[in-house]
Amino acid sequence: MPDKVYDVIVVGAGNAALSAAIAARERSEDILVVEKAPEYFRGGNTYFTGGIIRFAFDGIDDIKALIPDMSEAEESSIEVGSYTEDDYYDDMMRVTHGLTDPELAQILVSQSHPTMKWLQEHGVRFVLSFGRQAFKDGDKFRFWGGLVVEAVGAGKGLSDQQFDVCQRMGVDVRYATQGVNLIQDQKGRVSGLRVLGPDGFEDIQARSVVLAAGGFEANAEMRCRYLGPGWETVKVRGIPYNTGDGIRMALDVGAQSHGHWSSCHAVAWDMNAPAFGDRVITELFQKHSYPFGLIVNLNGERFLDEGLDFRNYTYVTYGRALLTQPQGLAFQVFDEKVKHLLRDEYWISQATMAQANTLEELAARLDIDPQGLVNTVNEYNAAVQTDIPYNPTVKDGRRTEGLAVDKTNWAETIDTPPYYGWAVTTGISFTFGGVKINNRGQVVTNAQEPIPGLYAAGEMVGGLFYYNYPGGSGLSAGMVFGRLSGTSAAEDANLLKDI
Repeated sequence: MPDKVYDVIVVGAGNAALSAAIAARERSEDILVVEKAPEYFRGGNTYFTGGIIRFAFDGIDDIKALIPDMSEAEESSIEVGSYTEDDYYDDMMRVTHGLTDPELAQILVSQSHPTMKWLQEHGVRFVLSFGRQAFKDGDKFRFWGGLVVEAVGAGKGLSDQQFDVCQRMGVDVRYATQGVNLIQDQKGRVSGLRVLGPDGFEDIQARSVVLAAGGFEANAEMRCRYLGPGWETVKVRGIPYNTGDGIRMALDVGAQSHGHWSSCHAVAWDMNAPAFGDRVITELFQKHSYPFGLIVNLNGERFLDEGLDFRNYTYVTYGRALLTQPQGLAFQVFDEKVKHLLRDEYWISQATMAQANTLEELAARLDIDPQGLVNTVNEYNAAVQTDIPYNPTVKDGRRTEGLAVDKTNWAETIDTPPYYGWAVTTGISFTFGGVKINNRGQVVTNAQEPIPGLYAAGEMVGGLFYYNYPGGSGLSAGMVFGRLSGTSAAEDANLLKDI
């Protein structure tokens, strides 16, 4: 229908984009999702996440509101505590060195639980995150780091459920269709989108456009230009389609660039993982139990404090730190005493790991300098303050003293064979730089004026994350600002129809 005018076009098909489409469809009739990937590769980076979502809550009742089918036995076996809006806001400020946009951060924390509830009411199901965020302490599972809930089926499950909601609501989806540039009318209002699909170029008319097409992490040239030398060589944790198209289209019509363009979300990723995300393995190439062991380089030397904080608050900066080491490689080393604390991702058959009864043998199998590893472990063991109780559910203060790089929590001697080691490198998840939006999700210019008809959400929104981010807040931000931008885009489209 060449003369058809959509109320809202959403560019992208990850968590933020589908949240925007659902919100827009609640208020308008004709909603189109344009997805660059083919249908079999749908879901954006959401598909490759663990599906754990950070949101504010005051206690167990807020959790039960999201998991209404929680059994009495399950409820009696857990201790969730609380994670208030103030806690969330403080974490945002703390890990971003105080640089997070205060207005965006306040929207995120205040709308995080209501947005989760909104998705739950649309049929998206959640469960307690036992396997990733809880340890048994006495007769209770205690959750740590502010994270309690994940989507059923992890990131793939969240994506599939959101697509199901869109289908039930009658949202149109076009796959294998790339957004090329925004169309503007004579007054400068965004009035549609030029796309390149299976049948060639096409101009699609719309009253509003929401850009939610991710960052530029899959674009090697942009990684090197903005993140720095060496970043063109890293592995991409997710899809190969996030090449900065949405950001470019927005900048081309005058959007203000915003956020930390020289930084990104990265993780410790298996050394031999493929160049882009694997649809079967998804997030399991990551290795995030390092607080319970040591991280060394090829020379067997430590170079960071593995126990600085819960992994939720360090894995992004530590993922980037691996790139600074020889050949961009590092090795996570554990002994038998802490084996039971390692996440399930460590035991997939595709992991690059070794097991040995001596440290020398472990080093040889992983190509670490044997004497370097032995010296590091011996010095570390001698520095562990064993009079402090070990407790993985809290920052226990069990530390080392006197090392060049001390470990400040969860310091346990490595002296009980067999020994285990995993080889990791930097895997990039998403970039932090993007465009600026206001409190309605509208993209704004350098003069702080909204660009009529243009909205944005998800990873291409700059200003939330600087240097680091609290784990689980990427999905939360996608939901919150997707809902915000979709709602605003539909409301403004309706006003146009009434003129």
